[in-house]
Amino acid sequence: MAENSKNTSRRSMIKKVAAGTAAAVIGESLFNRVSAAEALLDSSLKGRINHSVCRWCYGSVSLDDLCKAAKDMGMTSIDLVGPDEWPTLKKYGLMSALTQGAGKGIGEGFNNPAFHDELVKSYTEVIPKVAEAGFSQIICFSGNRNGLDDEQGIKNCAIGLKRLMPVAEKYKVTMVMELLNSKVDHHDYQCDHTKWGAALCDAVGSDRFKLLYDIYHMQIMEGDVIATINKYNKYISHYHTGGVPGRAEIDETQELYYPAIMKAIIATGYKGHVAQEFIPRRPDKIASLKQGVQICDV
Repeated sequence: MAENSKNTSRRSMIKKVAAGTAAAVIGESLFNRVSAAEALLDSSLKGRINHSVCRWCYGSVSLDDLCKAAKDMGMTSIDLVGPDEWPTLKKYGLMSALTQGAGKGIGEGFNNPAFHDELVKSYTEVIPKVAEAGFSQIICFSGNRNGLDDEQGIKNCAIGLKRLMPVAEKYKVTMVMELLNSKVDHHDYQCDHTKWGAALCDAVGSDRFKLLYDIYHMQIMEGDVIATINKYNKYISHYHTGGVPGRAEIDETQELYYPAIMKAIIATGYKGHVAQEFIPRRPDKIASLKQGVQICDV
């Protein structure tokens, strides 16, 4: 009886020691992971990725505050801002790697000949301003299909865009058409696959027309993000990020592993900017932005 009691006591002691040791190991591991994350956030950027952020995602933050935060993080650009806001960027030593577009907007673009005169006029007016500001890219859109087949959509877009290429080439400003998903966010949008966008680039036939590869949108539409980047990188002059699903933070809460995507982009020889275009869900939006930049800083 005494022996059984001794064995029971010994087993209890072993369990307690084991539990304590495990807790210590787990605690130490967690501490190391937290410390590493903190150190990462405090470290300077590596310089292999040029970082930008899309203005519209931070509508509740003043442009001055966003510029200050971006500058503090080592970013060099704010995307999708118009001429009225460029002086604020300049005040903080920032550029706009991709400026706001001209014309009617996402749904009414170059695939509809009825809009060509207006689009040509508005882009002809703004492209020289982009160049004068020292910037080199402006966004544009295909427009919605509205029953138009993809082949005719390419033909229509090319007709309108070719009218602008002499201006773009003269001022060394690239018109960049965004690839958007038509399943969730932009129903019926025509430039919704990389293959279609690449075919349009070939039809336009100018180095001053390229694609904005939005990783969020193209993950939804076609997946195979890294393989697609490898195949079509010569047509791509800008990248945007976003968590899938939901377009929230690009951390472990979503399905893509952004460090691997960034390494693939670097491997293509890309020297342009990658802009964060997720919509922060956390109260501290600037902290979310900083995390996104660090995740992409490989």
